Amino acid sequence: MEELAGIIILGIFAQWFAWRVRVPAILPLIVIGLLVGPLSTLFTADGSKLISPIFEVVGEEGEGRGLFPGESLFYFVSLAIGIILFEGGLTLQFREVKQTQRSILRLISIGSLITFLGAGLAAHYIMGLGWSISFLFAALIIVTGPTVIAPILQNIPLNRNVSTVLKWEGILIDPLGALVAVLVFEFISSTDHGLGFTGEAVRTFVQIIIYGGTLGFLAGYGLFHIIKRELVPHYLLNVFILAYVLLIFVVSDQLAHESGLLAVVVMGLVLANKDVPRIKEILSFKESLSVLLISILFILLAANMNMSELRLLTEDWRPLALFGFVILVLRPLSVFISTARGNLDMKEKLFISWVGPRGIVAAGIASLFGLKLAADGVPGAEYITPLVFMIVLGTVLINATTARFVARLLGVIQDSSNGVLILGATDFAITIAEYLDGEGREIFLVDSNSGNIKRARKKGLRGIVANIYNSDLSDEYDLLDVGYMLALTGSDDVNSYAINRYEDIFGERGAYRLISTEEMKGEVTPDQAGHIFSHTDDFINFSEAQREAAVVHERPLYSQRELLDLLIEARGENYSVPLFIKEPDGQLRVLPQDPEAIDVDSGGYTLVYLGVELPDVAQPRPVAQDQENGQKSVL
Repeated sequence: MEELAGIIILGIFAQWFAWRVRVPAILPLIVIGLLVGPLSTLFTADGSKLISPIFEVVGEEGEGRGLFPGESLFYFVSLAIGIILFEGGLTLQFREVKQTQRSILRLISIGSLITFLGAGLAAHYIMGLGWSISFLFAALIIVTGPTVIAPILQNIPLNRNVSTVLKWEGILIDPLGALVAVLVFEFISSTDHGLGFTGEAVRTFVQIIIYGGTLGFLAGYGLFHIIKRELVPHYLLNVFILAYVLLIFVVSDQLAHESGLLAVVVMGLVLANKDVPRIKEILSFKESLSVLLISILFILLAANMNMSELRLLTEDWRPLALFGFVILVLRPLSVFISTARGNLDMKEKLFISWVGPRGIVAAGIASLFGLKLAADGVPGAEYITPLVFMIVLGTVLINATTARFVARLLGVIQDSSNGVLILGATDFAITIAEYLDGEGREIFLVDSNSGNIKRARKKGLRGIVANIYNSDLSDEYDLLDVGYMLALTGSDDVNSYAINRYEDIFGERGAYRLISTEEMKGEVTPDQAGHIFSHTDDFINFSEAQREAAVVHERPLYSQRELLDLLIEARGENYSVPLFIKEPDGQLRVLPQDPEAIDVDSGGYTLVYLGVELPDVAQPRPVAQDQENGQKSVL
């Protein structure tokens, strides 16, 4: 009982520590596992591990210690990896693959092939491993993953080209790399742990692909219709999906041995590319479950290693040579060949070549396959887990400690973040977002209403379904390049809360919210006056302007008097709402409370507004006349 509780406690502590110091969680997890596992044998009185994953009989009376008797550890690892891979499959959307740059697609295809072939040859000729083990090792180390890339990107303000490539490489290659590793392992298993293309081997391999792929595809569609038709109550949905994933995994494995992992990955891919209701809730649950499983899994797997396996790495020069070849030769080679015709310059390619940490999927699957092959007595299988753990720990440690220094040295730090986060995907917010998108800004809309986000996505905008009270937007991977924030919801409380909570994270260059009706009428003094988006128009005014004409207009300005007159016209019966002043260099500026502070007489300025097109202002009207008509000349 103490060992099991200790693993959970240490695992969650490792996750918290990783969050606190902003390093990939896999680093403290594996270190803790090694400390309570093989390294603990150096200081315990009887030379035993503090935590022994496999149950062993000790003493003459048949007493034992350990957690999993027989092959139970193997079964637990298999099911845990299956759940983690299903969650990984849920993150891969084909529409996102199409939206990425050509260099990213080449990096995850050609680059992965170069890594696969190069690492396989290196493992064979440097380590002297058999071909099957060598190429299994190669398949495992092509995976980076968002869990190891995200902390680096969150801590270093990289320029757009570099951050985009690293972000999408991690997202896309995680499930794809896992799929490749599974296929290689299943091919090795089907050939009786060799690489011979016998008729029986090909038949077994094809059988695995057909059963795993077909069952995963059908199960994915079946689960989609179960969720869409609400055949399972909401409170049971997440645990039902968990049971469903385990069922498909086990059934597929029974139909074709070792096909379960492929089935759950394919099932996740199917769901990721369907319009699944409440997909955000499902992902949130799966992510939480994956965090718990990963916390337990990697402490167990690291603790299960023996000192003899660690000595394989410390008493021989070959593992270090293999590590150096992977990070200093293969990674740069794959990056430079993959991005040869892309839009990256030399410094950006060098930085991407340096940053390529291997992730959780690689270490987890390596341990699973290592256990399976070692149990089958495959020569060299004992090298799989320690070698992959060496690559994972080494790349994560090096990249986490040197990435900022290398980024500054190469000059790939971005000067500022220009992305815009808009809270509230209402109709007028979507219209404003379309305009900003046309101006070349990265736009992200956040709304708790999935229908609003769906409408935004149909217009080609990026949307996130989230409740800002319950969700931590700072964890959203896509929002790394945001520097401006507009809180445009219909709730004054939500808008104020958003400014208070996220100004420092997403509003480093500007954070604005809608003015409340009471503030606009002067009944209440704004407590965030510097964050008001429009001092004369509240949510109702924006909505009315959108209803009358869902168009954003641009009107060139030639004088200060013309600007003031146009603003007066907008406040009349024209249902128009001023948004920005576009400066001569194309930068957009939110209108201040006193428009006279903007010097537009020098020319090149433009008024940007939403709603009905404003009439021409032929002759400026005197300020006194405006005041006699009951209108104010200053906003």
